[in-house]
Amino acid sequence: MLADSHTHLEMKEFDHDRNEVIGRAAAAGVAFILTVGTSLELSRKAAALASRHENIYAAIGIHPHDVLEIDNRTYDDLKELACQKKVIAYGEIGLDFFRNNTPRNLQINRFGEQLELARELNLPVIIHDREAHYETIGMIRASGIRRGIFHCFSGDYQMASRCLEMGFYISVPGTVTFAKAATIQDVVSRVPLKSLLIETDAPFLAPHPCRGKRNEPAFVIHTTKKIAVIKGLEWEEVAETTFCNTKKLFNM
Repeated sequence: MLADSHTHLEMKEFDHDRNEVIGRAAAAGVAFILTVGTSLELSRKAAALASRHENIYAAIGIHPHDVLEIDNRTYDDLKELACQKKVIAYGEIGLDFFRNNTPRNLQINRFGEQLELARELNLPVIIHDREAHYETIGMIRASGIRRGIFHCFSGDYQMASRCLEMGFYISVPGTVTFAKAATIQDVVSRVPLKSLLIETDAPFLAPHPCRGKRNEPAFVIHTTKKIAVIKGLEWEEVAETTFCNTKKLFNM
């Protein structure tokens, strides 16, 4: 069985064929899908989608690109969403100093607030970290949260080691299949399989040989097989272990 630990099936890119995409994932052996909200509206859509499909679960939160939308009702609304049975994680939240779509100080303030909320809700966190490694690690350490995922991991092995020390999993996207992806391939080779998860981040970052297409959960098989090659394992072992890792993280 396969698990896609991070996708965005609630996004508009799937509006015309969402059911078919879900069907293809099931046919490919994907038994767990976590669809991840990035705004309040998309968090609501993610939770609603999870409620309609047995093997789909939801995460809720406000992405660093979208924290300008947070007002005095946003966190209360997210708390209500968190009461739904199939909402099992908080995120994706974090810092993005690459695009800087939102002022850095505001990103930092909202990230801190959302870490506090995730701790209050007792949910594992899904971390978005792009060119903000030092700040992200420091804020998580200070928060006391020790359960979560560094989604679409973009650091080196030294950073991965710090994440593991805090009790976090490293989530590997389809970029690991790219020929020039030496850094993430090195991380995968050195991080124990028990600490890895696999994701698509669909509709983004389709793996080879689907690069250039809209990504979807069924494509997680390509990332799984590449990890197996890097680690010298059978792909079925990688699939089983990362599936079990996903269940363990979310207490399922």
